[in-house]
Amino acid sequence: MFGLFKQDPVKQLEKKRAKLLEEAMHVQRSGDLKLYAVKMEAIDKLEKELEILRQTKTQ
Repeated sequence: MFGLFKQDPVKQLEKKRAKLLEEAMHVQRSGDLKLYAVKMEAIDKLEKELEILRQTKTQ
């Protein structure tokens, strides 16, 4: 019953990843490639976390 209102951690990370991707796109278009690289690195870390969570969920 108490787990009913818990959000899925995979969905939370996917939302965060989507937001970072959009921010990275805008930063890239503005020409700040250093900040773009930082954003893409953060996205890469999130994708690795997502992969681990998905693997543990299926087992």
